[in-house]
This record gives sequence, structure tokens and C-alpha cells, in this order.
Amino acid sequence: MAACTEAGAPVSQRLPLIASFEAARPLLWQHGALVTAGQFLNRVLALAETLPERPYLVNLCEERAHFLTAWCAALVRGQTNLLPASRAPQVIAATRASHPDHHVVDDEVVGRVRAHTAPAPLPQIPAEHIAQIGFTSGTTGAPTAHAKRWGSLHFNTRYNAERIRECLGGAAGAPALIATVPAQHMYGTETSVLLPLLAGFAVHHARPLFPADVAAALAQVPAPRVLVTTPVHLRTLLASRQAFPDIAVVVSATAPLDAALAQHVARTLGAPLLEMFGSTETCVIATRLTAAESAWRLYPQVELEPAADHTWVRAPWFDQPTRLQDVVEVEAGRMRLRGRNVDMIEIAGKRASLAELTRRLLAIPGVEDALVFQPSDAEAAAQGVARVQRVAAVVVAPTLSVAQILAALAPGVDPLFLPRPLLRLPALPRNELGKAPRAQLLALLRQAPE
Repeated sequence: MAACTEAGAPVSQRLPLIASFEAARPLLWQHGALVTAGQFLNRVLALAETLPERPYLVNLCEERAHFLTAWCAALVRGQTNLLPASRAPQVIAATRASHPDHHVVDDEVVGRVRAHTAPAPLPQIPAEHIAQIGFTSGTTGAPTAHAKRWGSLHFNTRYNAERIRECLGGAAGAPALIATVPAQHMYGTETSVLLPLLAGFAVHHARPLFPADVAAALAQVPAPRVLVTTPVHLRTLLASRQAFPDIAVVVSATAPLDAALAQHVARTLGAPLLEMFGSTETCVIATRLTAAESAWRLYPQVELEPAADHTWVRAPWFDQPTRLQDVVEVEAGRMRLRGRNVDMIEIAGKRASLAELTRRLLAIPGVEDALVFQPSDAEAAAQGVARVQRVAAVVVAPTLSVAQILAALAPGVDPLFLPRPLLRLPALPRNELGKAPRAQLLALLRQAPE
């Protein structure tokens, strides 16, 4: 399937770096100061002039403002952003090795550049240009590359913005985004990079993680405020009892939310929770207001073809149909998730969902964080542990013993699926997105007593 632009036009079309450009409109909040679209563009053009002639730019900027500047400068120079799956040195090295004709930009490089002062023409980027190559997180295997064309990103961002603005209910002013997720991840790119560039949002420069830091970042921007985060971060914020400035919308992705948590968010933060469904392969393709609905509302023109253990996704802005691991049902533009083929497990002829087992653990009073997983035969052998068709779990529950946790879990779970071992930890080994890398889980399992 050929790639299309937002109007279904040929891929030879050129699309603006900043949509509906107005030099004075807010685009970035940095250390309490407003950076307008015009000022930001002058930064981008100044950096672009310094970039070497290479096809790929490895964007290692931690500061969101620097990341956004470098990301755009690459497009201006006709280059492609390479976004490693994590900050781990071996992951960065693997990304660089996979595309040897590259150069690296980090915070120090961007920080040295002095912006232009005179107005400049707005760059127009070919719709077929590959703006970035992102990589899967590697939580279930080795990271793989996924390219995104500029026209495709334009198209998808329009729908992301429409769904958030529906939740805003016509609030005046440029919505200000505060994101706890890194810009390098596809979810972070879609929200904290593309919404400011293509949909009239402004973004805060930081990536706050602790509740007090989130509150401080929210206080540095005007209403309406949009908090972009993950289920793990949400649980931390809700448990902190921290007071937060008014939030207009909370956006969540990267892991499933249940209605109870979404309702808790709505009560505590006083804001609707919009959950996004997507992947590195597809970008966001559906949303739901999780506190009130279980089914997902598909984006216009997204077509799903469910199969027994996967789903094919098609959209006019995709280069080709994409296979998802999720099992779904579709009816009248709505999608219901029935699990993932990597999530469903079978022991002694009985089936269970790892996600559902995790949800039950998290529902136990006193459990602050938890994850249920099952090692494969090969993984178990590599870690030197016995694999007798079982599930394992890691749990953060300072006030509970293993016996108490299992006793609370047992009434609603078949004995075959009770986690053994169940490891109590001070904290789970989660990455920047709140995901627990599988290699670290397996290493913990090896240390567990039989």
C-alpha cells in the first residue's frame, strides 16, 4: 500500500515543519519561559546549518527542548532521526552499528548553538521523507527498526489532536503538555514532539518523574494542561497525596488500564483520562475514555482484520499492512481487546492471561506494584532455573508477606496459575516507560529460591 499524506495526496507533496505556522504562538515552555514558534524555528535552522552531511542523526538529547530542536534540524537537512530503544550503552551501540553512516547529537551539541534572530522561511519537508526510525522496546525480544514517513506522522497527529481536544471541551488557549515519558519512544514522539509541531500544542521542556516534580512542571505552564503519562506513573502520583495544579486531560498509554484506576484518576486529579492504543509499528490507532468505556474507538479509515492469534491493521497512511500481536473483536468502529498471543498462557490444558493475573495482584490492598510473567523453556534453561510450566511474579508490597499475598490471590485464581516463585522487591526494574525489561525479570528469577 502506498504511503499517503493527510489529504490522501501523492507522497511527492511537501508538508510544513510547523503546521498552521504563526511566529508568536506558544510552542515550548523552557525553564519557566515561553518559546514561540518563530523563536523555536530560528533555533532549528541555526542547528541545521551545523550538521554534517550524513543521512542519519542519532538523537541522544535528554532535554526535551533539545531533542525537539535536533529532531527538526534533521528533517530540515533531509536526514533521518535514529531513536535507540533505551539509553543503555549497548543499545545505543547496536543502533549506531545498524546505521553506520550517521552522526550523533546530544544536549551539549544543541546547547552550544545560538539561534538566528531574523525571520526565516518555514521549511517544507517531503511527505515521503523518513522522519525517524524508532525501535521496539526490547521487553519481549531484540529491538527491531520501524520507519515513519513525514506524511504519515502528519496524518496520525491530526487524529491524536482531535481526540484530546474533544476531552478539552473547547478550552481556550494553546494546550500545554507535560510528559513523564521520553521523547525517544513512539508514544513520547507522537505527543511531546508532533502535537507541538503539527497541532498547536505547547510542551514543557522537562520529563518529570517524581510527584513533586510533576506538580512543579504543571505549575510552570498555563491552563489548559494535558498530562501525558503511563499507568505506572499514574499509580505513583495517586499514592503520593501530592497536590497538583488543575489538569484538563490525562493521557495514558504503554500498558492497559482498568476502569477502577481510570475512575480513581478522574476523582483524584479531576480530569478525564484518555487512553491511547497503538504501537511502534502503527502509532496510535484508537482511544477510549477508560473510566466509562471498555471498547476502543478506532481512528477513521483504520481497518482491522482479526485472526485467531493476531490482528492485521491497515490505514491509508501505512506503507503496508501491519501485524499486531493483539487478539481483538471489531464492531461498528469499536474494538475490544481479547488479549495478546504472547499474553495468553496454557498449563495442563487450562488457559489464563498474564495481564489479568497481574491486575488481580495489583488489586490486593498493600500491593504497590506487580508483574506476572512466564519464562519460556529456552529462557529458563539459559538462566539455570527449573521450568515446570509455571508463572512467576515480582511484587512491591512492603507490609505483606509472600504467604499473605498468595492467600489474598488464591480465591480468584486457579492453583495452577498461582505465581511460584513470588518475589518481594523494594522496586520493580522498570525502564523510562514503566516497562520491565524481560532480561532483568529473568535474572531476578534465577536468584529466587525454589
